Amino acid sequence: MTRLIIAIDGPVGSGKSSVAKQVAGALGYTYLDSGAMYRAVAWKALRDGVPLDSHGKLEELARATRIDLAPVNGSLRVLVDGEDVTASIRSATLSQAASRVATVPGLRVALVAEQRRAGAAGGVVMEGRDIGTVVFPDAGLKIFLDASAEVRAERRRQQHLAEGEAFDLPQMLEEVRARDRRDRERTVSPLLRAQDAVLVDNTAMDVDETARLIVLLARDRGAS
Repeated sequence: MTRLIIAIDGPVGSGKSSVAKQVAGALGYTYLDSGAMYRAVAWKALRDGVPLDSHGKLEELARATRIDLAPVNGSLRVLVDGEDVTASIRSATLSQAASRVATVPGLRVALVAEQRRAGAAGGVVMEGRDIGTVVFPDAGLKIFLDASAEVRAERRRQQHLAEGEAFDLPQMLEEVRARDRRDRERTVSPLLRAQDAVLVDNTAMDVDETARLIVLLARDRGAS
């Protein structure tokens, strides 16, 4: 039995965060949200007026920023230089900004180093878009989570609706497809399925069903 590193990659709306949290809880592992790190940098850039098209300034910002992912009472809190920004980084505006800063090569290098440090000891579930291909290419279990664009768009629409932001489905579908293009076509760490990743299509599955399947896969790999 061993404490695995479980890497879950997939496009926007595939349910990575919800599924990863449940998997971590079921196994007694630590959940690490890599996307929160990019959102945190985007939040600070917008706050400080750093242009999102200035790669040099964004790289400097990332190197000068301390981002902590701290579990508190069963939930993950995101701290930027000691300030809790957990709620602030979840808006649609921050989501779009994060997808832009994530294309900056030097910024990604800085954050990948932090992600590796956070998960090096194992016993973690980390989700993102390049976890199994770049951050932890030797992870004990790699999952590529996917669903149809239409289902992913509806999930995102419902999520924003719960947060008080109203979008119609065609608008959200276009946003999802645009995000997919940016993620898959960027030159640095594009969204790819690792060759040894297990493809899990959860178009017709809910979060509980998806998490249970991944836990079973982890147990088969000897997860303790």
